[in-house]
Amino acid sequence: MRTMVRIAGRCKGKSKGQASRPEAGAELLTLDSRVELIQALIPLGLEAVNDVLQQEVTALVGERYSRHGGCRGLVRWGRQGGSVYLADQKVAVTVPRVRDTRVEQEVALATYQGLRQPGRAEAAALRKILKGLSCRDYESCVEPVAETFGLKASSLSRRFKRASARKLAALQERDLSDYDLVALFLDGKTFGEDEMLIGLGITLEGQKVVLGFVQTATENERVCAAFLRSLLDRGLQVEQGLLCVIDGSKGLRKAVDTVLGAKVAVQRCQWHKRENVVGYLPTSKQATFRRKLQAAYDRSDYGQAKAALKTVREELGLLNRSAVASLDEGLDETLTLHRLGLAKELGRSFRTTNCIENVNALLGQRTDKVDRWRNSDQKHRWLAAALLDIEPRLPRVCGCKHLVRLRVALQTHLKECLEQVA
Repeated sequence: MRTMVRIAGRCKGKSKGQASRPEAGAELLTLDSRVELIQALIPLGLEAVNDVLQQEVTALVGERYSRHGGCRGLVRWGRQGGSVYLADQKVAVTVPRVRDTRVEQEVALATYQGLRQPGRAEAAALRKILKGLSCRDYESCVEPVAETFGLKASSLSRRFKRASARKLAALQERDLSDYDLVALFLDGKTFGEDEMLIGLGITLEGQKVVLGFVQTATENERVCAAFLRSLLDRGLQVEQGLLCVIDGSKGLRKAVDTVLGAKVAVQRCQWHKRENVVGYLPTSKQATFRRKLQAAYDRSDYGQAKAALKTVREELGLLNRSAVASLDEGLDETLTLHRLGLAKELGRSFRTTNCIENVNALLGQRTDKVDRWRNSDQKHRWLAAALLDIEPRLPRVCGCKHLVRLRVALQTHLKECLEQVA
């Protein structure tokens, strides 16, 4: 352990009037690498902390009782109590002091300042809480070190708040102009009495990117439109066309039309449509018509799929007119991917809202355990932290090699819409 840090050399005398922080601190081994290594060692790190602090003091003032070495004017000045972070635990240590007698000021030890940074502790707290460890159980679950303190629920809660607040700011300030998106998924996730509308983008390479979210009671047009405008303000690119996949929410559909207009092709979720239709039928008939509707949507050709749906509609007309009305509402938009000629290649990823539903399921694993949402800030911090924790683990969409064809089809769709307007 004592050989972990090597002092590069001695610093010679300095002229009076220069900065009180000597150049010897810069000659020490790279601070970040030493701090990271020490903080990974518990409880051996306790011994290492004392060693590395003493080595820095020796580099600054020279060997004890020696008249040579070190920097001119720097002397040992006793010791005091302090604390450092080892992994996610705060540990009490004794800190040696150094003083510059020329200017009568204390010299801060670079190693000690680095070990005082709680960044690793806050990241560890964020990770553990998102994985399900409650603040109350934290003290009994962390690796026991007799000298540690600050492990109470309140301390952990403060760490989580600071870390999750940074995650929220990072997500809200993310520049969306860097992403070449070809598709946009919009769906809501329930948090207590509120709903969080989440936007998920799909890049031309098939990567899933969390775009943002907004808190709302319902998916009404005004709130959804304001959310979409905020995405545009942050650089969301729609000039080359987007495939927008949504459920059957009328407010959300109207907001998409109001803000994005002809620059997007809307794909209604076929699963939601199918379940809405069979929900009007007696239980004995639901399985039969669920299979028929799914068989119609499984046809890759647009004409054949629409003809099959028309046949199902005629059968439903003899049974339940309300089910027919539900099927008719937005029916063409459930076949948008068919109309673009990519139902076979991209149907698994874009015929339904499964991409964002999977994200919501992963969110539930991290947030459903919270039994009391105290305020809006708590909801926003938790959601942002969970989304950014999930995002790197999201796989690429199925059929991503066909997304270039989707881009071409969308551009053709956009051109046709502009010609119709003209």
